[in-house]
Amino acid sequence: MNQQVINETVSPKEEGVRLDRWVKRRLQVTQGQLEKLLRSGQIRVDGSRAKANTRLDAGMVVRLPPIHQQSAAEKESYKPGKVTSRDQDFMREMVLYEDDEMFALNKPAGLAVQGGTKQGGRHIDGMLDALTDGEYRPKLVHRLDKETSGLLLIAKHPAAAARLGDLFRSRDMAKVYWAVTVGVPKPPAGQVRCWMAKGQGPEGRERMVQAAQNHEGARHAITDYFTVSQAAQKAAWVALRPQTGRMHQLRFHMHEIGTSILGDDKYVTNREVPQGVAKGLHLHARALVVPRANKKPIMLQAPLSGHMKQTFKTLGFLETEAGKDPLELFL
Repeated sequence: MNQQVINETVSPKEEGVRLDRWVKRRLQVTQGQLEKLLRSGQIRVDGSRAKANTRLDAGMVVRLPPIHQQSAAEKESYKPGKVTSRDQDFMREMVLYEDDEMFALNKPAGLAVQGGTKQGGRHIDGMLDALTDGEYRPKLVHRLDKETSGLLLIAKHPAAAARLGDLFRSRDMAKVYWAVTVGVPKPPAGQVRCWMAKGQGPEGRERMVQAAQNHEGARHAITDYFTVSQAAQKAAWVALRPQTGRMHQLRFHMHEIGTSILGDDKYVTNREVPQGVAKGLHLHARALVVPRANKKPIMLQAPLSGHMKQTFKTLGFLETEAGKDPLELFL
């Protein structure tokens, strides 16, 4: 064990990271142990006491106490995990855009973003080492449901993960999704607002349900929508702009106005499903407008593929109907 106090300067690549996360990259401590070190003043930032959720700026000096620290000889640099050449090629093929901060992937429907008790096989998080520069492991900025396709942001380093994560949770990053609905929304454009919470559907499966404001766990959700095109009142191509980011928000909101998203087996209405359409959830993360410091925001767009592209062809929807700027529909 190293018995010396270490004062380490925060690098630009870790700017914006929470203090507790920054410390845990360096000390093998639990959250409880870390909180105790903060309360006792053994961990300090620029000589002052700090809280676990303090956001670090580049150039700040963090005091680390002599506990569970690896010596210089013991400390190893980050080593990427083993990724097969197949997974390497697969991940690279999904990359739509890359800069110093991030990758933007076009995730196919049916591929999980993270593993879990109900998720078997490959998932994005398990293959992120395929995109590393050897210094930091890339990190997920947000999530998409397994059956949702489209834009998924991956941060290249901790500072990028902090900045992009904050942007994604705010209204500063505009998001547009495309969906095919069973039936046509009435009115054809508008905004859905409601309080929602985790609950159970009629079949006993966990899903989001409408809730009162004072209900435990209730979250307010807002979605703007615009009907781009329709097919004989049987189906519609709807552009969706979420103003908040709740679990299953878009699927729940479309169900609430009586036009569930085609292929959704959890939020289902009694409308007749059009004939000849492809199977699968018809929800696609189409566009993101990412603000950048001292630069113009960047517009990212993910082209349709797979079952949604097939259904667009079947129903006669032309992507050009949405125009070049996906946000213009909501102006």
